[in-house]
Amino acid sequence: MKNIDLRDINFKTSGSWPMQLKYAVCVFVVFIILLLAWFLMLKDKRDEMLNLMNEETTLRADFEDKQARAANLEPLKQQLAQMEIILQQMLRQLPSKNEMPDLIVDVSQQALASGITNELFQPGPEEPKEFYAEKPISIRMVGGYHQFGAFMSGVASLPRVVIMTMHDISLKPRGTNNELLEMAGTIKTYRYLDPDEQDAASTAPVEVK
Repeated sequence: MKNIDLRDINFKTSGSWPMQLKYAVCVFVVFIILLLAWFLMLKDKRDEMLNLMNEETTLRADFEDKQARAANLEPLKQQLAQMEIILQQMLRQLPSKNEMPDLIVDVSQQALASGITNELFQPGPEEPKEFYAEKPISIRMVGGYHQFGAFMSGVASLPRVVIMTMHDISLKPRGTNNELLEMAGTIKTYRYLDPDEQDAASTAPVEVK
């Protein structure tokens, strides 16, 4: 078989090329076509397939996570229902709207019974919340350390559950011998809202400060 020198190849006389050269050129052209097809068509399809595989992995993980949550949904619903029942029971232990005026009087009388002087005991307007209402009371009381202790103990022993929180309360000595203390500021008591009041509170416009 005669060796072919690539330097002697003339494309203008390709018709007279030896059959071996024609076969070699055909194989080379087919290789170039296949290579171009890979880059122009198959490579894009391969990238698309890889993206779909990654998306499938993400969706599968998301599905398994949601499936696990769905399996725990019913127990969580039961726990939520139990918590709502407990919350309503706790709220019912707070004074009602009709009991609130008498309760405020009881708190004031408890202070007097403990030997505390009420220089100021002024209830303010209620502030409705979602399930309850706050009742601020401006106070200025004068008494001894043990008298204030007896007052707190007496309030805790009232028939209805009384929750008092102190805001901006100051406690300082009163008098020359420092035997008396002056407690001044604002305390807040709480009562539960009946269903109609809760609906009204939930639909009330929010005040923008």
